[in-house]
Amino acid sequence: GTEVHVYLPIMQETSDPAMPEPVEPIQGGVERILLVDDEEIVLEVGRAMLETLGYTVLIAGNGQEAVRSVSEDRDAIDLVVLDMIMPGMNGGEAFDRIREINSTLPVILSSGYSRNGQAERIIRRGCDGFLQKPFNISELSQKIAEICKRRT
Repeated sequence: GTEVHVYLPIMQETSDPAMPEPVEPIQGGVERILLVDDEEIVLEVGRAMLETLGYTVLIAGNGQEAVRSVSEDRDAIDLVVLDMIMPGMNGGEAFDRIREINSTLPVILSSGYSRNGQAERIIRRGCDGFLQKPFNISELSQKIAEICKRRT
């Protein structure tokens, strides 16, 4: 006997539908990127996007694997895309350990949650950028290009 009412605001058209939003060009590179996420589908799709962009991709399924990879390949990894919420060692802990191993390694934090809160605290500790999930190949390429440009 429960009755539910959903009220949605009326959206007023504010842009010209004939004029599509400008699209940033997709940029690629040759860097070696460590992609860290506990969700298999995110790793598969992320790997495919990064390889399409020309990057060499290493995969880690959790924070411990990420720290081990950075420790073993300290100078061979150019950038890390790090999930924030993972079982065991979360993204914040993994970020801190990665920075202990290599203080200059660029790290992009990735999360389905907003940048506010825990993500913002990690950013303030020196994380290089943030990607809101789900992200597309254009957003990914732009964020990586932005971080790599800052580092040169």
